[in-house]
Amino acid sequence: MTEEGLSTEFAERVTELAQQPVPEKTAAVACMHLLNVIGTAIGAANHPAVQAVVDVGGQVGGQPVAPVLGRRERLDPLYAAMANGLAAHLDDYDDTHLETVIHPSAATLAAALGIAVDRGVSGRTFLTAFTLGCEVQLRAGRAISPAHYDEGWHITGTCGVLGAATAAAVVLGLDPVQLNVSWGIAASETVGHREGFGSALKPFHVGKAAGNGLLAALLAQGGFTGSTRVFEAERGFMRVLAAEHDPAPLLDGLGSRWDLCDDVVKPYPCGIVIHPAIDAAIALSSSVPDPTRVLRIVVHCHPLVQELTGSRAPRDRLEAKFSAVHGVAAGLVDGRVGLAQYADARVADPLLAQLRSLTVLQVDDRMPRDAVRVEVERDDGERLSHQVAHARGSLARPMTNAEVEDKVRDLVQPTLPGRTEQIIRAVEDVEAAQDLRQLVEAVVS
Repeated sequence: MTEEGLSTEFAERVTELAQQPVPEKTAAVACMHLLNVIGTAIGAANHPAVQAVVDVGGQVGGQPVAPVLGRRERLDPLYAAMANGLAAHLDDYDDTHLETVIHPSAATLAAALGIAVDRGVSGRTFLTAFTLGCEVQLRAGRAISPAHYDEGWHITGTCGVLGAATAAAVVLGLDPVQLNVSWGIAASETVGHREGFGSALKPFHVGKAAGNGLLAALLAQGGFTGSTRVFEAERGFMRVLAAEHDPAPLLDGLGSRWDLCDDVVKPYPCGIVIHPAIDAAIALSSSVPDPTRVLRIVVHCHPLVQELTGSRAPRDRLEAKFSAVHGVAAGLVDGRVGLAQYADARVADPLLAQLRSLTVLQVDDRMPRDAVRVEVERDDGERLSHQVAHARGSLARPMTNAEVEDKVRDLVQPTLPGRTEQIIRAVEDVEAAQDLRQLVEAVVS
């Protein structure tokens, strides 16, 4: 087909998929990502940034019917979407699609959950909404990558709103025309810029995308008008937001090949391009029993490591997630990297600060994104080196279901003690559930 009519055909095909069972393999992947993103949201539920959104939602929001993950409060669906999306992405521990650097699950879950609970839809409808929301988001991201991200947009926010609108539209049972209008509205609500990275603004982009996408679907359901040519129009989503774009990923293989299956769960709570270096640092840690004797660390890495995570002197938990040298220092000293290594007190540790200052990022255009070589020079003259061909958590070395469950246990236990097994069962049972009561009872305080 020509590009003309692209949005209409895309909406028709997505709506057709919404009426069919999600393929078994794809459903299994979706459930794994659903469990993971519920865990990341609960793990950050009490962060001050989440509290701020909850406070504002309680003051000015509407009917409090939607759950806030890991908390006792309920908010209206729009503010709940904002709070849940922000929390799910706050620690940069949610899933990531390496080709586009999109974190698709957070905005999609956040937009779908509250309205699904409010409307009393089945677990199958909710899982279908989550799956298609992630899929549309990733396909839109591939259509505008890499130019869009390179130009400074935060692609998880700008594409997240389309995924959120899709998920909400499926929950609401919108027809193809209404879905298309939802995208037209959502595309005018894109947010934000990479300048916000390292602050609460980055996860706020995702929370706002969730709320904006839900609002777009609700408005379309109510007869609000918007463009129905947003993907092909001269002044539409792709052409405005990316100097170079390719519409082919929107439709190619839709329904037979799922981009969601190329999405991965992260083993470390930081920018995914740091993960290979953390792997190498952990591998070298046993050979460096006294980190004070380290003279120099060289990280041979893909250019994106410097571009995205080049912060050398992070001041807190959020800034450290964009500091490759912090991840290396923490891995070398502690032999592991989890949320504890990004706590504000750990970021301020003098030993880690010293090792960060001794670490050099050596960019190598030939290095794959999920590979790295780390070299450590000690004061006794010994030089240690470790090379990672594929990072843990990459498509070549994905986390197992058991590893994801262990990750979720670590995230949930401090906030909802003893609740993890109940959450795991609720996610396992969601597709067959008549409604979301079992899931909601498991994930709120």
